[in-house]
This record gives sequence, structure tokens and C-alpha cells, in this order.
Amino acid sequence: MRTTDDRLRDILAAIEKIEGSAAEGKELFSKDEYRQIYVIHHIQIIGEAVRACIEDLSCKCPEYPWKQTIGMRNILVHQYFGINLNEVWAVIEKDLPILKKNIQQLLSQTSL
Repeated sequence: MRTTDDRLRDILAAIEKIEGSAAEGKELFSKDEYRQIYVIHHIQIIGEAVRACIEDLSCKCPEYPWKQTIGMRNILVHQYFGINLNEVWAVIEKDLPILKKNIQQLLSQTSL
């Protein structure tokens, strides 16, 4: 069974993959369907990892919107024909840096 720390490392790995894929900017992201699929897949991984350990995360970092992270995953999985790429890009630009910082802080603390 995967621990919370394992899942936190999964989240960091997914963020790093997204950062690498998005590094060339929004214009390339908007034009490249494979890049979009890759990024969306890794956002789904993040949401699933958060869902699996939300109780631990909510206790340790209650100010972060964990439920919205799960909600984004649900939108990407269940409303795939209605995905708004501008919203996905907003997640990349605005939400992932904050999430990354929180996950790094959680991992640097004692084991959850």
C-alpha cells in the first residue's frame, strides 16, 4: 500500500513533468494536442493522489484547496469533451507552483 509520502512524491513528479512540458509556453501548449493530453493526464494523477490522502493533507495544510484539486481531476476525467484549455493553463501557471511549494514543505516535515 502506498503511503502519504509516496503519494506526495507522485504529486511532485507529476508537477515536474507538467513543468517540463509547459516550459515552452502557452502557444505551443495550445497547438499541440499530445502535449495537452500529457499535461491533463498528469493533472489527473495529482488529483487522484490528493484524493487518496486528503485526510492527512487537510490536517497538515488546511489552507490549501485540496478539494478543488480533486474537483479539477473529476472535471478532466468526466467532462473530457468540455475541457477548457485556458483553465488547464491557469492551473499550470497559478496553482501548480503553490501546490509544489506546499508538497515540498509537507515532505520536509516529519513523516505523515
